[in-house]
Amino acid sequence: MTSEVNYTVFRECLSSAIVARSEQKPKSSKRRVKAKRNGRKDETSTEMVITHERADPEELAEFIDFIASETFTTFPEDLKTLSYAAIQYDTSLQALYVPEDRDTPLNRNILDKICSPVPVEVTDTLSVYGLIPDGNDLPEFLSPVLSEYIASVTTGPPAWSNTRTDACEICERDWIPLSYHHLIPRGVHAKVVKRGWHDEWVLNSVAWLCRACHSFVHRMATNEELAREWFTVERIMEREDVQDWAKWVGRVRWKAK
Repeated sequence: MTSEVNYTVFRECLSSAIVARSEQKPKSSKRRVKAKRNGRKDETSTEMVITHERADPEELAEFIDFIASETFTTFPEDLKTLSYAAIQYDTSLQALYVPEDRDTPLNRNILDKICSPVPVEVTDTLSVYGLIPDGNDLPEFLSPVLSEYIASVTTGPPAWSNTRTDACEICERDWIPLSYHHLIPRGVHAKVVKRGWHDEWVLNSVAWLCRACHSFVHRMATNEELAREWFTVERIMEREDVQDWAKWVGRVRWKAK
């Protein structure tokens, strides 16, 4: 699962780099203009016009998908599954991939090792489209992409107060007061840590819910079940009873006075 999530992060980082470079590629064209010269009749001349033509969005998306999938699958497994939790358990991963100063690029030897298995089709394609001068420039192209990817997937969870949403994360009503639901109920925190169900740093994860959805979640499972099975909004929303509830309660609206 982590690998799938990380792939979407990598694709987004790669997309940003490709879109930025695509925007920088000028297109030259010629146009004919008339001009007076030395009092004689208008004469036709040619001037060069530089324009910036954006790529077709659908074609660009397919291009990004191809480059991302062909590249990501060649990465070492520990890079594909890298996460905040992973570097907490294995400090060697932090030493390998996460510099003390996050603005510092990856070590060149590590970067070359990551790039060496990337298929030649990727480097050729990037070169043909003018995104890199030649295959030897792949490490320079991927360096900022990988730095952004690593920073994204290894960033710790935010403080719960910074995760507030504008709408209930279950019914999606955005005009109703919200409260925060501890995804791992506080009453079982000691048991969770003792039995190793979750890392201590995720204990205060919350979801922002309206009162009706908050009450529903606590009716659907015990605190221990919530902690063991339903500890993310995504997991909760996989339940059919929650989906049915969300559709129904989302239509409950009262008129303003």
